[in-house]
Amino acid sequence: MKIQIRLAKEKDYTQIEAIMKQIHALHVQWRPDIYKAVDTVLSRELFLEHLERSEILAAEESGEVVGMAIYVTRRIAGGPQVERKVLFVDSIGVKEGHRGQGIGRLLFDELQRIYQDGGYDGLELQVNAKNLAARRIYASYGFTEKSINLELLPQKE
Repeated sequence: MKIQIRLAKEKDYTQIEAIMKQIHALHVQWRPDIYKAVDTVLSRELFLEHLERSEILAAEESGEVVGMAIYVTRRIAGGPQVERKVLFVDSIGVKEGHRGQGIGRLLFDELQRIYQDGGYDGLELQVNAKNLAARRIYASYGFTEKSINLELLPQKE
């Protein structure tokens, strides 16, 4: 079957929110200390804001959205930092049952095209340390660690 990568449309909201819920459930499993179960992960309002800025990709197969990516442009300027225009991948995910078929790579290939064509100075993302599959994929694209967040968690009594 043929996967088409395209900009999301308003009618895609329910399917994209379902994928976001699946992604969020993984984060709840990995980090229940900071993620909680919620009814809505991506509000319709925020979805529409991203749509207005053309910041959501949909991977479609036979009329069904089976993957999605949300990205934003970050402009870094001022103070001691070099001025930069960065394409930041906020979320990327593939629907359960469709993972491992290269859909995430197709989405990421389109993100790279946007990055290259848009005159960006960088392409960045964050990934959960426990998400080994995603980390392997990102490494295969040449991503390297540039910053590492460290935490000191409260001691349990």
